[in-house]
Amino acid sequence: MEDLTQEEWAEQLAKDNNAVVLDVRTDDEIADGMIPNAIHLDIYKGQDFINELEELDKGKSYYVYCRSGNRSGQACRIMDELGFDNVFNLEGGILEWQGDIVDID
Repeated sequence: MEDLTQEEWAEQLAKDNNAVVLDVRTDDEIADGMIPNAIHLDIYKGQDFINELEELDKGKSYYVYCRSGNRSGQACRIMDELGFDNVFNLEGGILEWQGDIVDID
């Protein structure tokens, strides 16, 4: 796991052809919008969250964010334990995100 600043995250994500963006916030939180093309997996779902992670391709690079960076850090540590090699946490979360946000219908 690596913590990335907003700039590092956006730069690295733009260059990574193997990237997947994960939003680990709650359903209520994603109603405020998401980073474009993100997949939503709620970390508060416990074992269901882990089961959903297990279905992901461990060969891809995962860029993980939450509201402030804490839960996404936890998610990254869980992913490390599950054998994911390339996991990146967005420092400051979506609260500090300067890029695009898409509304969720």
